[in-house]
Amino acid sequence: MKLIETLGLAALHRFDPEVAHGLSIRALKLGLVPLAGPVTSPRLATTLAGLALPNPVGLAAGFDKNAEALGPLSRAGFGFIEVGAATPRPQSGNPKPRLFRLTPDRAAINRFGFNNQGMEAIAAHLALRPRDAVIGLNLGANKDSTDRAADFARVLACCGRHVDFATVNVSSPNTEKLRDLQGRAALSALLAGVMETRAGLARHIPIFLKIAPDLTHDELAEIAEVAKESGLDAIIATNTTLSRDGLTSPHKTQTGGLSGAPLFEKSTRILAQLSELTDGAIPLIGVGGISTAQQAYAKIRAGASAVQLYTALIYGGLSLAAEIAHELDALLMRDGFATVADAVGTGRADWL
Repeated sequence: MKLIETLGLAALHRFDPEVAHGLSIRALKLGLVPLAGPVTSPRLATTLAGLALPNPVGLAAGFDKNAEALGPLSRAGFGFIEVGAATPRPQSGNPKPRLFRLTPDRAAINRFGFNNQGMEAIAAHLALRPRDAVIGLNLGANKDSTDRAADFARVLACCGRHVDFATVNVSSPNTEKLRDLQGRAALSALLAGVMETRAGLARHIPIFLKIAPDLTHDELAEIAEVAKESGLDAIIATNTTLSRDGLTSPHKTQTGGLSGAPLFEKSTRILAQLSELTDGAIPLIGVGGISTAQQAYAKIRAGASAVQLYTALIYGGLSLAAEIAHELDALLMRDGFATVADAVGTGRADWL
């Protein structure tokens, strides 16, 4: 991390976390953040659900909710970027404060509640996106919607032509009963509507599903079956957790989803189980607690074809993505893997 980034992070941490987040987006848009540029190599370049990625280190949804900083983010060393979540209508989300730093735990708790400018504003931003990046959109549902399943399809219909992939997010803990859509019948119906909408797009794009880490093995098995039946292109494992095990921060009792370092082991075990259940039939994206190349590598060896991070940027800065990608290249070379794909799942047994 460069000195200017260290000083910038120290300054941001003097503000309320949500204010600091808004300032970081503004700084990106104004060109005030040093950017690493593209990171790739023959070893890092990989394919995810038909998408050619320069490297497997992605930005998770939630950082750029409204797709406002796509240009600078595409030059920050990420292999792919996911924005959103977007809902059909704009919504303000839950009352503030709703984002908490758990600095001693290298974690965060949020209860945003899908605050965003709505699909039409986000579609307008996406229309101006850089064309040399892989960009996806996290699809959400309005809190007061009478048909949440239909909301996902509506957002896809509005924004689908501007993105390279779309993610069905039924795993946020901050919209009441949203996680109920992970059950077999509800999930099958929801995905059927999304797939029907995708068929009407001018360009075929992959559809991903983002799941919670707080699932039993039986629930995971059910999701794996639905994923295969529905024709999903990938599964993102995982979103934030409701668990508070092992936390020491004064904010540990706050309501919301926990992300960051404490989630690493829990989410990686879910990832490995899902890898075993799908047996390579569906690509997986590992998310949760990644802050080092070693952790990204562990997710890949547990079964992930690519990874995503977000919370670690709060503590490590935006340069972390490029650092992880470069160090991941060295780890793959050390262990004799010619490509990322060669390493996928080779350490899965360690997490089962």
